[in-house]
Amino acid sequence: MSGAGDIVLVTGASGRIGTAVMRRLRQRFDNVVGFDREAPAVPQPGCEFIPVDVTSDASVSEGLRVLGEHHGHRVASVVHLAAYYDFSGDRHPLYEQVTVEGTRRLLRGLRDGFEVRQFVFASTMLVHAPGEPGLYLTEESPIGPTWAYPESKVRTEALIREERGDVPAVFLRIAGVYDDACHSPPLAHQIQRIYERQLAGHLYSGETAHGQSFIHLDDLVDAFEATVLRRDELPEQVAILLGEPQTLSYDELQHTLFRLIHGNSRETHDVPGPIAKVGAWIQDHLPGQDPFIKPWMIDRANDHYALDISRARTLLGWEPRRSLHDTLPKMVAALQADPLAWYRDNGLEPPRSLRDGEHPKQPGDARS
Repeated sequence: MSGAGDIVLVTGASGRIGTAVMRRLRQRFDNVVGFDREAPAVPQPGCEFIPVDVTSDASVSEGLRVLGEHHGHRVASVVHLAAYYDFSGDRHPLYEQVTVEGTRRLLRGLRDGFEVRQFVFASTMLVHAPGEPGLYLTEESPIGPTWAYPESKVRTEALIREERGDVPAVFLRIAGVYDDACHSPPLAHQIQRIYERQLAGHLYSGETAHGQSFIHLDDLVDAFEATVLRRDELPEQVAILLGEPQTLSYDELQHTLFRLIHGNSRETHDVPGPIAKVGAWIQDHLPGQDPFIKPWMIDRANDHYALDISRARTLLGWEPRRSLHDTLPKMVAALQADPLAWYRDNGLEPPRSLRDGEHPKQPGDARS
């Protein structure tokens, strides 16, 4: 194994990405340690977990003390995944407490008590201002976050630059993450709307030629692994975009899902932004299930993110081996094989018809 004796520390270790990164890096390093508030649901063989709440000075201090006593003070790499996000669009205080100040707390503790050879921050491509179809964003494209989550990442990137001292820093600006079972809230809700034949599944409030880059979880883990393994070859401070260079437009995505789920393709109708916003506001204030589409999302419907990943290819020797286009059939197959399990796994409320044992009719029925 590489880096025998050196620590690889993963924060946010109990999340979906964190557990996958821990599992992969354990194949390369003897000493992989995870920080998170709660232990992972499935322990990772050969990895150690230390309970740490990054919003607490005392918790971070104690976690680092345990880390140093049990594992030493040489850290090959810190993969910092711990952060807050939601889709409310609100500037929740936890963005500052977890993402920004939690990073400050952790970085200062590491800088003052450990020899750290690399600090990898999981940022987002959304720190950049949206582009237009035909144009590809690079790491030098203008910074212009359009809602609370990427705003917190911009502030945290700036903080790391100020606080890192002589610790090398890598900012991985990551596209939307998915896997074979979906596990992407925007994609899962889009699939749900089409599967349930909701009216909203035929409507869109933005330019349907626009879209955004995605990245398969396995490709993302490959990128994290390459970043850690090449830590001594990378610049002292560098941002790297990670995502699939092929960006499906909303229209392509919509038509593909209709065809996979119902065996046909339906036209997507444009809804003027102000009307869509009123509709989203009304849904958001009706009693019952909390709708995914919020009024603030209407303003973001035209955002377009296509990525130039030349830097990732050059510095990491990385490019995605999977694509959203090729994975959509696997997502839909998983849904159709066990709809209730798919809904639960993606955090969705199944419709009453599914709870009662009925399934939406499949291709060839009277409604297709």
